[in-house]
Amino acid sequence: MTRTEATQDLPDSRRQFLSHGGKAALIAALGAPVPFIDNLAPGVMPEALAQVVGEAKGKRGIRVLNDRPFNAETPVTLLDDDITPNERHFVRNNGIVPERAWKKDLKGWSLQIDGEVGKELNLSMSDLKARFKSVRRTLVIECGGNGRAGYDPPAKGNQWTLGAVGCAEYEGVRLRDVLNAAGVKKSAVYIGYYGEDIHLSRDPRKQPISRGVPIAKALDEHTILAWSMNGEPLPAYHGFPLRLVCPGWPGSTGGKWLKRIWVRDQVHDGTKMTGTAYRVPRHPVAPGTDVAEEDMEIIHEMPVKSIITRPGTGIETPLAKQLALRGHAWSGWGDVKAMDLSIDFGATWISAKLGAPRNPYAWQRWNVQIKFPKPGYYEVWARATDNRGHMQPMLVPGWNPKGYLNNAMQRIAVKVVA
Repeated sequence: MTRTEATQDLPDSRRQFLSHGGKAALIAALGAPVPFIDNLAPGVMPEALAQVVGEAKGKRGIRVLNDRPFNAETPVTLLDDDITPNERHFVRNNGIVPERAWKKDLKGWSLQIDGEVGKELNLSMSDLKARFKSVRRTLVIECGGNGRAGYDPPAKGNQWTLGAVGCAEYEGVRLRDVLNAAGVKKSAVYIGYYGEDIHLSRDPRKQPISRGVPIAKALDEHTILAWSMNGEPLPAYHGFPLRLVCPGWPGSTGGKWLKRIWVRDQVHDGTKMTGTAYRVPRHPVAPGTDVAEEDMEIIHEMPVKSIITRPGTGIETPLAKQLALRGHAWSGWGDVKAMDLSIDFGATWISAKLGAPRNPYAWQRWNVQIKFPKPGYYEVWARATDNRGHMQPMLVPGWNPKGYLNNAMQRIAVKVVA
């Protein structure tokens, strides 16, 4: 197995654990008995294996959903940082990571800008850094399918729970500055991106994914071409040498391993831009409904959402002590204006202290102290409301065939003891 395959950077023990699963495979991979093996959640990488893999991937503590292509999410209790460390940031890939990304090799690389422009550009990394003003932005990236595991009947695809999201600091240039240098024509409607990632079939004629955004979003001042993530060159899994970040929209609009941006006079029709990919029904449908393609629309803004990062579910706390809770909230529509929690199944709500974002499209820290009235079992429900009045629903929102946009309130269980 070569480094350019989907499991190129997985040691044999990790590959065995992912491929075969089960207690016996895990014990064999670790080389020792595991006394509390029944307590290990499915898909969670044991720390001993995480240490080995971490040297190659730069990932630790994440929950692996599959390895061809590699996709992994982060347990919400590991998303407590205001800025998500690279090793804790989720990964959503559609194909095989290109060899260039592992070697950090810029030889022969350039970014092509063509299509509905007055002047085609071919820009090296040096060109990008020298010709355009660099910017730094702390930005949330969230998979459109984050929360898919909550839909019933189940939708096909990675069964993300809540951890397909992260908020990192990116450095790069505004896409609009680059497009303006190329001279965007009035006929421009959409952009489409192309990356160097490899289709799982290894057929060079096929693209793993080629999506894009309307020209207005491409020209938005917050849409950037990023070469750095948290102060270092983009990690291999996050798009070295260059990626798009289209904040507030599904992570799939932020193409990685960029080599070309095609300015188009129509809605882009690349791989995973047509059919039902990253689309939801135009009108509410009953769960399990077959929806015609013409009745589906492309996802734009991601819904308002929040997570509880402290404490984890199942905690036991004394009645005499207030319980400190905290987490993050964000919205693709703008800032979050209110964060509320309930301990009585939504009958009443407690306002949390909500911090301001570092910049537009960064998530916002919230925290609160809660005093419980008497011993017993409680659920803490968390609900964010953004500045346009969008509020998280109590239950899983409108069902859709692909399981997108689940922003139901997170709940954690708390046992209060005398």
